[in-house]
Amino acid sequence: MGLNMPAKTVVFVAARKFDGESFRWLTGGEYIQMSGRAGRRGLDERGITILMFDEKMEPEQAKKILKGNTDPLKSSFHLGYNMLLNLLRADEADPQYIISKSFAQFQADRALPEAEAKLLSLEDSMAKIDLSGFENDITEYTRLVSQKDSLFDEIRSYVFKPQYIVPFLQPGRLVKVTDFEHRAEFGWGVIINFTKRTKPSKNSSGQGDRYIVDVLLNCDPTTLGGASLRVGPREPKQAGEWAVIPCSLKMFERISAVRVYIPKDLKLKDNRLAVGKSVTEVEKRFSQVVPELDPKEDQSINEENFSTLLRKLETVEDKLSSSSLKNSIEAEGKDFERMLKLYKEREQIEEDLKATKRMVKLARGHIMKDELKRMKRVLRRAGFISHGDVVEMKGRTACEINTADELVITELMLGGNFNEMAPEVVVALLSCFVFDERSDESLVLQPQLQKALNLLREVATRIGVITQECKIPLDIEEYVQSFEPGAMRVMYEWASGKSFVEVCKMTTMFEGSIIRCMRRLEELLLQLRAAAKSIGNTELQEKFEAGSEKLKRGVAFQASLYL
Repeated sequence: MGLNMPAKTVVFVAARKFDGESFRWLTGGEYIQMSGRAGRRGLDERGITILMFDEKMEPEQAKKILKGNTDPLKSSFHLGYNMLLNLLRADEADPQYIISKSFAQFQADRALPEAEAKLLSLEDSMAKIDLSGFENDITEYTRLVSQKDSLFDEIRSYVFKPQYIVPFLQPGRLVKVTDFEHRAEFGWGVIINFTKRTKPSKNSSGQGDRYIVDVLLNCDPTTLGGASLRVGPREPKQAGEWAVIPCSLKMFERISAVRVYIPKDLKLKDNRLAVGKSVTEVEKRFSQVVPELDPKEDQSINEENFSTLLRKLETVEDKLSSSSLKNSIEAEGKDFERMLKLYKEREQIEEDLKATKRMVKLARGHIMKDELKRMKRVLRRAGFISHGDVVEMKGRTACEINTADELVITELMLGGNFNEMAPEVVVALLSCFVFDERSDESLVLQPQLQKALNLLREVATRIGVITQECKIPLDIEEYVQSFEPGAMRVMYEWASGKSFVEVCKMTTMFEGSIIRCMRRLEELLLQLRAAAKSIGNTELQEKFEAGSEKLKRGVAFQASLYL
């Protein structure tokens, strides 16, 4: 939240903020904008900024916030269907000309010299990488390695399912731990204990997150004792410290058939060190190849897909072991690992080259040129404009709507779907267009509301299919689900005459969210009335007016609660 007034003191009660998707650290630009309000000109000698920490922060992160640069000014220009239709309807307006005069086009033009210089640099770096004729062989080899890693991840997802792994989480069993999110390999550790959460956390992504396993791991001493936000593994030549760390099942890479003795009191450093020595001894005894549990024999995983994955993995491993690439490269007097590293560097440069070429092409021409063509194609396919870009009745209707998805609402209007609905049902259905919060409640709707929702989803699916066929990237299922029905019942009951207190008791939604939805809904109804009037449909106009009258009442639309 930004400040728009001078103040003597600015207080940050937390260093994180919610950006609509997740809680993240403040950026340097946000800190500068808000802390810069401290100190009133002519009244205060200096401004005071207080930053309260409610959690630990890495020094590097603190430096980014306190000494970071201002956020770069970037164009947020977005071409919507409403804007495009209004431009097409105007006689002298050319959409491509308007785009060419936008700040986004200006930024693209200004970035051209830098992008061209980067392109030359990347091409030069690409030319310097010499794979000595082994490019095709290394490509095939890395493809097999990638395939092997992918299959191993799929197999791991079966092996560490709670129903298969929980019986083997006994104290003393060796387990290999890797923090895949941060690419930190801890190596082999020892299971101490495990607990099951009664309720999954908000960030949990599956059943495996409900189990927390205490594992004795060899860690970097500098990351222990609260000095760091995240515990890390020891470096190869570093003297590590064995510590008990809570891990989720998704951090397990392998689980061993071997168990070691655990002393009763692991608070003593000597006892933890003794267990660590046992782990090292096991690795030495088995020449670093620690015996693992057999998924079929020990864990009894008999799922058909799992057996298929095992067979595929065996085939890929056979191909890798029979590959003569390493011997061929070394016969040429070159280092095998070095060649693989060069190949990966080349792959990365190729990706950067493609992205930079796209950037240069975009900057040299007009931005959104392809997007504009595809959007016009969608409008033609859906009947909003003719082949000569003349705006049809559907298009004239959509021109009046800019607070919701104009294409879907227009299809519902001109398809006669609103004609058969009562005003209360219309209000409830339109709430799907303006309510943007995800509801965790199990949705149970009255038959007439469910029927209306099904109609909306059918129309949204049809528009989604047309959009996808016109080569505009779109996840149809995600698009359909974006019409959130969580407020339908509340809006229906409110439009039916229930009091604000009564509708609040029906849901876990915050009162502010309900009022915000009502006010946005009122704005949408005003636009729909104007749209119905523009095409001369008095029946629909009266229906939207009736819905607006039923909606606009009571405390939700008071200018002030003190009146």
